[in-house]
Amino acid sequence: MGESKRRKGVLGEDYGKEERFISWLPLTKTQAEDAYNLTTRGAWIGIALLAFGWITIRFIGPTFGWWEVN
Repeated sequence: MGESKRRKGVLGEDYGKEERFISWLPLTKTQAEDAYNLTTRGAWIGIALLAFGWITIRFIGPTFGWWEVN
């Protein structure tokens, strides 16, 4: 119990609050992790859309006669 009391005394009003990712940025570690997960998911969605578009332009369109690829 001594360590907890010492930490509470040192931190004061910040005791129990989540630690910030960067001290001058109002962003907690959990929020930073959520933003990282969101951007990672968005990147994978972009990669999938790019691959689907390439397959459509290169194979599906010419197969159905929508356009020709030389």
